[in-house]
Amino acid sequence: MFDDEPLAGENLPILPGHDSPGRFERILRAGHFAVTAEIAPPDSADPQEVFDRAAQFDGYVDAINATDGSGANCHMSSVGMCALLTRRGYSMIMQISCRDKNRIAMQGDVLGASAMGVSNILCLTGDGVQSGDHPEAKPVFDMDCMTSLQMLRGMRDDGEFLSGRKITSPPRVFLGAAANPFAPPFDYRPLRLAKKVAAGAQFVQTQYCFDIDMLKTYMAKVRDLGLDKKVFILPGVGPLASAKSAEWIRNNVAGVHIPDGIIKRLAGAEDQKHEGVNICIDMINEVRDIEGVSGVHIMAYRQEHRIAEIVEKTKLLGDRIPWHPSR
Repeated sequence: MFDDEPLAGENLPILPGHDSPGRFERILRAGHFAVTAEIAPPDSADPQEVFDRAAQFDGYVDAINATDGSGANCHMSSVGMCALLTRRGYSMIMQISCRDKNRIAMQGDVLGASAMGVSNILCLTGDGVQSGDHPEAKPVFDMDCMTSLQMLRGMRDDGEFLSGRKITSPPRVFLGAAANPFAPPFDYRPLRLAKKVAAGAQFVQTQYCFDIDMLKTYMAKVRDLGLDKKVFILPGVGPLASAKSAEWIRNNVAGVHIPDGIIKRLAGAEDQKHEGVNICIDMINEVRDIEGVSGVHIMAYRQEHRIAEIVEKTKLLGDRIPWHPSR
């Protein structure tokens, strides 16, 4: 992709107008349609499990999100996965949840991650502990996504901890946030995005999109506010395994909107998993034509092996081949 492509574990130089040495920021600022995906963290201390899971994305995605206790369930940590995979040369997006960490822990994790070569941080408030496998855990919520973005931007741009103490070598990171265009109050969602951008968000990945009309309405308001010129927006997409699982997700996962028509289409298919992939492909083909969209974030929980097929069939990358270890 770049003439100065680094070896595994090495960073690119920071280009003028960029905040990080990462390939993900370069891809977006160069105007390419970016593809990101989420890696499922293992319930294991075996690094080979992490490497095997990441290998499924080789040559198909520009960056990989390492989730941080998604759904308030315990898995290998985001910073641990990022450390392993960054050293292999992958472009990682480290998620950091305010649910489990106070400001001291978050700032320390970001310094450590940056030192290991992580160039992208996604700030999340986090799901409540009652939704996960440790409902008796004490939630922290010292900060939320807005204040954590402001804090990390200050570390990077001002070279200071939130306390005001100086940082000798600031973290060079590209900052992101999540957005949900599909949860009420709908008119407030673009305004909330504006607040996240003001706080420091430079890229945004959204909740699953299964309703194109709702996304188009959201993006129209985003453009009216001029936010499409200030932040890179990657709508979330992904394959549904079956009508039954789609029904469960709609009823149990906060903020996911799945129209009746999608469930009926799945229910009427002879091979529901295959139809779920087809629906994802259809969504991507419509999403990519919406003005202001800079890429897609593919979430394929327990179907990560389908991402290569989805990217190939949509021709998202054109003749571009994202970096992978064997290049």
